[in-house]
Amino acid sequence: MSAGPVVNPSAVPVRAPEPRRDTGGRPVRRTDRVREALRRALPALGLYASARLLGLAMMAGWAWSTGRHPRTLLGHSWDGIWYAGIARNGYGLVLPSPTSRGVIFNDLAFFPLFPGLVHAVTVLTPFTVVSAQLVVSWSSAVAAAWGIYAVGERLHGRRTATWLVLLWGLLPHAIVQTMGYTESLMTALAAWSLYAAVTGRPVWAGALALVAGLSRPNAVAVAAALICATALVLWREPRSRGDWRLWTGAALAPLGWAGYVLWAGIRSGGGPLGYFAVQRRWGSRFDFGADAFRFIRHLFTGRDFMAYYGSLAVLAVALVALVLFVLDRPPAPLLAYVAVLCVIAVGGSSYFASKPRFLIPAFPLLLPLALGMARARPRTALVTVGALAGLSFVYGTYLVTIARIPM
Repeated sequence: MSAGPVVNPSAVPVRAPEPRRDTGGRPVRRTDRVREALRRALPALGLYASARLLGLAMMAGWAWSTGRHPRTLLGHSWDGIWYAGIARNGYGLVLPSPTSRGVIFNDLAFFPLFPGLVHAVTVLTPFTVVSAQLVVSWSSAVAAAWGIYAVGERLHGRRTATWLVLLWGLLPHAIVQTMGYTESLMTALAAWSLYAAVTGRPVWAGALALVAGLSRPNAVAVAAALICATALVLWREPRSRGDWRLWTGAALAPLGWAGYVLWAGIRSGGGPLGYFAVQRRWGSRFDFGADAFRFIRHLFTGRDFMAYYGSLAVLAVALVALVLFVLDRPPAPLLAYVAVLCVIAVGGSSYFASKPRFLIPAFPLLLPLALGMARARPRTALVTVGALAGLSFVYGTYLVTIARIPM
């Protein structure tokens, strides 16, 4: 496998690249460039699809052996139930928690892009809402894998990019990527937004960040990444301050997230910031990690579900990966993006078992490991992949079919 293009990892492009030209000096059409990019990514996408299909097959086999349908487990569990309700009936459902005193569930906590796409699929096809959720999720996962490959190829070449995609598909909790959840959708939009940023397309980056902001609460990380990167460019290169594309991209980036937060807050009756009150009634707030620290102390002093200990292990590895990632001097957009995602995941209260899921979009954290795997001996790589696959498939099956806690 050829190394492919490699750029200085700390570089932050300002100007869009010159259009590619063929051997005759004529500009290469955009459709031809996309086709060529897809051709290069196909091996990685094939490996990713194989990994996820094997994981789904194991989960489905276990589900059927216990008398449950895998489609229901994947598309209609936990948050998937809320998204299905929004896709069918729109917003408006408010319920008191049957188990937690003082907790009020309000569907305004869920961002609109995923249920909106699900509703569109049900209108245009014969799929039910649950099946449509899986169609959107699986399609988003493939788009995310391609975007992850594009970022990895741009920074470190084809071999590392392929490993980056495969490692993302073999995360311990990678089963979430093919459930009726929003992580794959956000990852797809974030990856392509970051790719646009590192290749000098600030308007595209901002537009994709705008759409990403409608997918999940922590998608604010995409907008924060672009704004931080733009500020850095403007500070380092004063001549770029006259480039309208930089200002436009940065202005577009937060509009999706901010627009929904404002609308949901007003809709809830709590004013422009009412969305955060909705989150607090769910028991979710940002407390700088105090609740997470208390829960970790409980895990060491008491006993709880295995999924909580699995979540703790994932968080510990993610923090180590963050240190290694920072030492690699990544591009400013990727660094800001990952930093915000980690702060939100660790600093948020409640739903400890969901924290690994919140980090699924943080694919750049896998870059140091992907670089190491690209340089490893074939035998070492094979053993590592086998171990990661076994862990991912078994743990994913456990999360979906056995664990009785929200994830």
